[in-house]
Amino acid sequence: MAETTFSFIPRAARSAKPRRIGITEIRGPYYSAYGPRHLADILETVGTYVDGFKYAGGSFALMPAEAVWSINKLAHDHDVYVSTGGWIENVMRFGADVIDRYIEEARALGFDVIEISTGFISLPTDSLLRVVQKVKKAGLKAKPELGIQFGAGGSTSAEELAAEGTKDVGWLIAQAERALDAGADIIMIESEGITENVSTWRTDVVARIINQLGLEKVMFEAADPPVFEWYVKNYGNEVNLFVDHSQIVQLEALRSGIWGTKSTWGRIQNPSG
Repeated sequence: MAETTFSFIPRAARSAKPRRIGITEIRGPYYSAYGPRHLADILETVGTYVDGFKYAGGSFALMPAEAVWSINKLAHDHDVYVSTGGWIENVMRFGADVIDRYIEEARALGFDVIEISTGFISLPTDSLLRVVQKVKKAGLKAKPELGIQFGAGGSTSAEELAAEGTKDVGWLIAQAERALDAGADIIMIESEGITENVSTWRTDVVARIINQLGLEKVMFEAADPPVFEWYVKNYGNEVNLFVDHSQIVQLEALRSGIWGTKSTWGRIQNPSG
């Protein structure tokens, strides 16, 4: 870990990059527009705590290639991997040849990870596994995004999502296990239906996922401070989380135990590192 100011004051241990656990992936431009200069500010100050950078909602498809390449190179210069986000859901509508071209252009632009989301589409598991294998064959990392809520990923209202119903968590776990066996590197867990747009958090779903897949193999979407605080409080500071880029300092202060709310003050410990 980089030397910081006030390093003589103890804090909860954090492993150094590249991390296998305790990964923090941050959202790229989507809810707010920003480019390499803003990202440089983030990475020059707290880049030690940023492991991955994800373009949300196909945002890269709105940018010139030079801008995407510049952002990706900047991330790599700070030992940060770059992920596509789940835009492949849109790409899949146009057939296998377009999927192949999508993966190839992502590789050429310097992406490291292809996220494979299925929140809006109905995709047989065998088809998901074939996409995982295509991504791996291209030399990239595959990150399927799975969830229990159909229609997740588009800021759909809670009422609309409730009308769709939810899937059984056993189905999610079985699909995740098959994806990992097929070569997927990590599984992203969609928050909608679990901690987002629900009247009561489905903490039972989180427990089953972690118990059966393990912390190292899953990353949880936790785009609200109360959500990532709950994950760290209940599963320790080495849980893998995806947050908005604006929340990286707040999350790392919590992970390291240097600050918190009444609920977490002084409780975040990791003496062994």
